[in-house]
Amino acid sequence: MKAIWKGAISFGLVNIPVKLFSATQQSSLDLDMVDPRDMSHIRFKRINENTGKEVTWEHIAKAYQLKENYILLSPEDFEAAAPEKSKIIQVDHFVDEKDIDTIFFENSYYVEPEKSGAKAYALMREALAKTQKVGVAQFVLRTAETLTVLKPRGNVLVLSKIRFAQEIRDTDELKLPAASEVKPAELKMAISLIKQYTTSFSIDKFKDEYAASLLKIIKAKAKGKKSKTPTLKVVHSRSKDLMEQLKASLEKGKQKAS
Repeated sequence: MKAIWKGAISFGLVNIPVKLFSATQQSSLDLDMVDPRDMSHIRFKRINENTGKEVTWEHIAKAYQLKENYILLSPEDFEAAAPEKSKIIQVDHFVDEKDIDTIFFENSYYVEPEKSGAKAYALMREALAKTQKVGVAQFVLRTAETLTVLKPRGNVLVLSKIRFAQEIRDTDELKLPAASEVKPAELKMAISLIKQYTTSFSIDKFKDEYAASLLKIIKAKAKGKKSKTPTLKVVHSRSKDLMEQLKASLEKGKQKAS
């Protein structure tokens, strides 16, 4: 694995030199775009709007449009905006992880200590595990302010990006049913159904089955076989049928359990 960031975690007066590594990878198939007429690969080009010529990566820079003019930015400008945040993950708050709504969570990164920070790294990992708290910190990652949660996962510290509150859209524009539309008897039966299907969570039980199924179709097509699309019709439940559907669901759950 290649480190995507190097710096330090600051915890009180303790600095822990660390590297960040991406903790996740895509399970979906890597699909290319092609022209179906001759199966040629479609490529994107970075074109200069004035000259119409392609621009190589080494000649591409970042700029901000202020009024009608672009202001060119250098890597030094990004660091100058917040020099400490560009190199230090400052942990100032500790909270219960359950207090953070899952809608805020994004990507996760493994944190590896430099040799000189191994003892302090172990201390922070064990302290978080014992207190069952997570650290909240902000720092600059890839030219953007990043809000993160730091927590232990076995022997490794994991840094997870979380969104800022202003990034979550309001729900005012959505047309949502009122709680008053739910009948007490239906609610009681729905709760019974939830209890019947309640189990401990194990991520290992869940697999990306779609990617495997799609790969089978790809291999079959490579051999000249045509794929058959099964007919699937989605039937929307009517509210008056809810009680019967809930009863049938409970009965089905009992049959599976027996």
